[in-house]
Amino acid sequence: MSRLDSFIRRLTAQRDTLNAIADMVRQTEGPVMEFGLGNGRTYDHLRELFADRRIVAFDREVRSYSASTPPAENMVTGDIRESGQAFVGIGAALAHADIGTGHDEIDAITLTWLPQLMVGVLAKGGIAVSGLPLDRPELEPLPLPPGIKEGRYFLYRRR
Repeated sequence: MSRLDSFIRRLTAQRDTLNAIADMVRQTEGPVMEFGLGNGRTYDHLRELFADRRIVAFDREVRSYSASTPPAENMVTGDIRESGQAFVGIGAALAHADIGTGHDEIDAITLTWLPQLMVGVLAKGGIAVSGLPLDRPELEPLPLPPGIKEGRYFLYRRR
């Protein structure tokens, strides 16, 4: 599969997963956490899905399109591993992380801290959606929406 086709499938899986869990997220109070703002595409989609929720986005620096940039009070810059710690216990209804690089050695380092951070920010019953697997006993794996290949994206509920 070409890298372009892989990219398209990953973004389609991301969108389809977020759309599929929107009603579950609406049943849980709390903000939405977006780890990895990038250019703001997913943040913009989350705003459409959860217009009534506070959405806090994290990234090393702001590089998003101006129309897809959160207001300053909801934009956290710096190393996500460190800056995210200030939000542990916030009781988020949804935590989304698409910060994988596709480089096994870099992603292995991310996986030493990302699962714990996701668990820490989620409310009980909150939903975690990630481009990387989150292996934590506090997270119950959920089935992906139809048509998404296992391992393409990952979906969990906080126990």
